[in-house]
Amino acid sequence: MSKARILIFIIGLLGKLRLRTAQGIGRALGTLGFMLPTPARKVTDINLRIAFPELDEGERRELTRNSLRHTGQVAMEIPLVWEWPVERCLDLIRQLEGEELLQAATKNGKGVLLLAPHLGNWELCGLYFSSRYRMAALYSPPSLAGFEDYMVQVRGRLGSELVRGDRRGLARLIGLLREGEVAGILPDQSPRGAGAAYAPFFGLEVRTMTLVSKLLQKSGATPLMTWCQRLPDGGGFRLVIRACEPGIADPDPVVAATALNRSVEACVRAAPEQYQWEYKRFRHRPAGQGNPYRE
Repeated sequence: MSKARILIFIIGLLGKLRLRTAQGIGRALGTLGFMLPTPARKVTDINLRIAFPELDEGERRELTRNSLRHTGQVAMEIPLVWEWPVERCLDLIRQLEGEELLQAATKNGKGVLLLAPHLGNWELCGLYFSSRYRMAALYSPPSLAGFEDYMVQVRGRLGSELVRGDRRGLARLIGLLREGEVAGILPDQSPRGAGAAYAPFFGLEVRTMTLVSKLLQKSGATPLMTWCQRLPDGGGFRLVIRACEPGIADPDPVVAATALNRSVEACVRAAPEQYQWEYKRFRHRPAGQGNPYRE
């Protein structure tokens, strides 16, 4: 049996869990990752020292532990979102904030570009929007051979069009936005090669994608931030939609990247423990500035 088939089988088993059970397992895994000298704990601690220098050691330690717990929870929730019936997944969204922004944006006949940082449960965001709008989402193919077909199938089971992040896929995405459709993208990853500018994120200059501003300039779409915030005690999620910072579509790539990072940062500050701080977001710096994960 291939590695992809084994993984799909495991996801299927985990997808039979209840939300409260899955989250409990995720919290336990996160606690274990905090107690042991794991790379995830080390990276999280470095990131939080950069992002929240005002915290004392005790506060930062507590935030590190909570972050790892929430990362464990989202890892255990994804099989539920992929395997549960759609209506059961959508029932997990108990609160909705800012939907009027999306409704207003779709009324003008232009497309809407939804920017969903790695905050809360981003998979549930995509499922919700694809249940209400004709939706397209940008994705990167997984490195595990044989897993892509399964991933595309479960993410697109409501008709959402999954678009690869290559030149052909981006052209398709621009075309859909020009037609007034809704598209989604994860905006807080460190891009490789071209298509990047350096802009501050939590006070540190980091490589930031310029793809968002280019999509907006070429399509005329309206950008909005969104995330699914985890409610306590297995209480489901709050789906939040917010306006972006001014300048996110500016022709100047630095101005646009700065506005993008400020938009992401504003979302993260609303629920900092639910952000994926285990990602090395600060590793790509301008020439001559150190990599904090190597020091």
